[in-house]
Amino acid sequence: MPEFAFSVAGKVIEKLGSLAYQEISLTRSIESDLKKLQDTMSTVQALLLDAEEKQAKNHQLSVWLERLKVVFHDAMDVLDEFECEDLRRQVEKAYGSTGSVSGSGRKVCCFFSSSNSLAFRNKMGHRVKGIRERLDLIAKDRDQFHLEMRLDDNRTVHRETHSFVRDRDVIGRADDKQKIIDLLMLPNDNDNISVISIVGIGGLGKTTLAQWVYNDVRVATSFHPRIWVCVSENFDVLKLSKEILKSAGGGISENMSMDSVQTSLRSILKERRFLIVLDDVWNEDRDKWIELENLLREGGQGSKIIVTTRSDKVASVMTPGSIHELRGLPDKDCLSLFLRCAFIEGQHERYPKLVEIGEQIVKKCRGVPLAVKTLGSLLYPKIEEGDWIYIRDNEIWKLEQKEKDILPALRLSYNNLPSYLKECFAYCSLYPKDFRYPKEELIQCWMANGLLKKSNNNTEKLEDIGEQYLKELLSRSFFQEVQGEGNFTWSFKMHDLLHDLSSYVAQNDYCLIEDTNNTNKFEKARHVSILDNKLGVDATITFLHKLSNNMRTINSSVDDWGHFGSININESLVETCISRFKHLRLLNLRNSTLETLSSSISTLKHLRYLNLNRNKKIKKLPDSICDLQNLETLILMGCHEIEELPRDIRKMVSLRYFGITTKQTRLPANGIECMPSLRHLSFDSCHRLECFNEGIQCLTALRHLSFLFCSSLISLPQGMKHLTALEYLDITDCQNLNLMDRDDYPTRLETLYIWKLPLLESLPQGLKGSANTLQLLNIYYCENLGVLPEWLPDLSSLRELEIYDCPKLSSLPEGMHRLTALRELDIRGCPELRRDCEREFSKDWGKMVEFSFY
Repeated sequence: MPEFAFSVAGKVIEKLGSLAYQEISLTRSIESDLKKLQDTMSTVQALLLDAEEKQAKNHQLSVWLERLKVVFHDAMDVLDEFECEDLRRQVEKAYGSTGSVSGSGRKVCCFFSSSNSLAFRNKMGHRVKGIRERLDLIAKDRDQFHLEMRLDDNRTVHRETHSFVRDRDVIGRADDKQKIIDLLMLPNDNDNISVISIVGIGGLGKTTLAQWVYNDVRVATSFHPRIWVCVSENFDVLKLSKEILKSAGGGISENMSMDSVQTSLRSILKERRFLIVLDDVWNEDRDKWIELENLLREGGQGSKIIVTTRSDKVASVMTPGSIHELRGLPDKDCLSLFLRCAFIEGQHERYPKLVEIGEQIVKKCRGVPLAVKTLGSLLYPKIEEGDWIYIRDNEIWKLEQKEKDILPALRLSYNNLPSYLKECFAYCSLYPKDFRYPKEELIQCWMANGLLKKSNNNTEKLEDIGEQYLKELLSRSFFQEVQGEGNFTWSFKMHDLLHDLSSYVAQNDYCLIEDTNNTNKFEKARHVSILDNKLGVDATITFLHKLSNNMRTINSSVDDWGHFGSININESLVETCISRFKHLRLLNLRNSTLETLSSSISTLKHLRYLNLNRNKKIKKLPDSICDLQNLETLILMGCHEIEELPRDIRKMVSLRYFGITTKQTRLPANGIECMPSLRHLSFDSCHRLECFNEGIQCLTALRHLSFLFCSSLISLPQGMKHLTALEYLDITDCQNLNLMDRDDYPTRLETLYIWKLPLLESLPQGLKGSANTLQLLNIYYCENLGVLPEWLPDLSSLRELEIYDCPKLSSLPEGMHRLTALRELDIRGCPELRRDCEREFSKDWGKMVEFSFY
């Protein structure tokens, strides 16, 4: 089924309304067509939410949506071309054409009178008119589907549960049950009622656990009344109050007012120790929860509410109380459940080979009981090995599912996402299972494909919006196994079943190709990851010719070491990508063995992301790469043979993320320091680089700056104190760098890494400028660091301090108790400092700090 039509339509409308088209409409006919296109887009978009919900039961509607989505994407390309041309003219006016002598420039003729602009105007006029006519033709068919207008993308999730479960039907949750019952029996702190939230992904057994607790004899004798309410999507306080009142034995009528309900409810619960289970809660509005909670406060001391939810955010709204994170079942318990579903009782003993295959099937379920039940039920009562092998060897998302099976259950979580998060979630299907997603890279990829929705707050950065998206998906249990959360860089994984869901909803648009001999539905995909390392270059080129010309993303590798597969890349393959896929937004060529990059790369004017990381052979980039004025991310780290950067690098005015490895001793003037959009700048293994030109103070948007393994570097750039947006500074293994010869340091740092600087004897005084903002300080392998500065206790925001292998350090400065924000102190390989710290930790200031000494 086509997905994302609503969100793509929104992006087209946003582009149509931007200032660029008002300035560059060129002719009245184009201006008129763009206005008509915008009107039709707005009319159609209002019907798309209803259409996306209904398409599962109407094939013709699904076909109609797919046709619309194709036109929407074509419209995006045309509108993006206007932006490209507008930006090209601005750059040409400022710097001259690529290849001109720096500073001489050339007179830029009026765009509207040049022969080039006339050709552009004619070409774009025809394309805009063609798209408008195609859209009008498709839009006329909308009436036959009787669609309702809706612009609110919050869908109603319908689900009904009950309070009963038999003991014999629950496997492997005895410990969880006991923990919940223990919490129920605890006295409440300062309130008559407290909340226990059971949180986990769909299908994990939250409702079953709540049912089991609800029916336990100890609970039944301790709470009167016990009330079960299935809340689902609609957290209607009046409706919920009536349900609770009815279950508590009160009388209700259809026309009861809120005032009548609250009076009756408070009366019937007064001084009674009740238990209420609110099952399947999705509400994130704290005001609604407080309104309901206030009606329940008449209950007796020790009253409890159990909430089941898929979202940490929901649980945090319903405080005060405890949160019980429900984990997956062990494989042994999963196998018992699977055999119960797949066989008639006792029959499995007759089929040891099937049981062996069943053990392998169970591992696919990753501890999720509903997935185990789904696959076990699909096999009941089949006893042919072929049927079992088919289930074992196929992805869950490709198997037939009933309404209450695992994918429909998980899809409820997906349906409840706002539209701007759905395509971001689908994008994650381009990575293999068990992949650890780096926060920064995923945000760059979303950004390159226009998946980050700009807010009305013009000061909000796209990187921050991307991080908000990640945290929202994390709070809704779409991600897990987070590492480094709260730091500038963090990563996470996705549960295999949620990866299956991602692949399922993304199947027409995103395609992960790990085996080209076992891949289908890739012909219409606009985003692909080709990770079949058995594929030769010629076979890969042949495969590329089978893909749609409208490709937006091509990944040839997803990690720096090729652990998850990659393909062989040569110049011919890259030339094929450039010549066929003119609308590429993202081209990932990491781990390639290219010796040259074609100068025709400049024809990919829509390109936002180019990754050449860890290319060991390329020596020079073509000057034409500087014509990629929409490029936002350029990664050259690990390209150890690059002799110099292109001379017109400053023309890449949209570049936000730049990772550099070069053999240069000094970077060219009027280069990097003239790139105003830079947010992240890394110098990695620039072994000959000695110093920098002046002008870094112009990078006022820079937030992340790294100097890694630059063994000849003797000084940092001048003007760093003017980098008022800089939050993250990493200085690692720069053998000849002396930080003490200057006090020119940023004043709003949040994270500072200082690793392996043999010339460092003390921290520079200039770092004190970040006393109010610095949260994380790591000092590793500084063999000559002999003293910590007396201003260290002035770091009022410091949360984490790590000091490793600094053997000359012997003591902490006086006044460490002033570090009231400190929560982690980790000291290793500093024997003298360790003894001093142990003395300090006997004082009161250490009681709130988690510390490690080795």
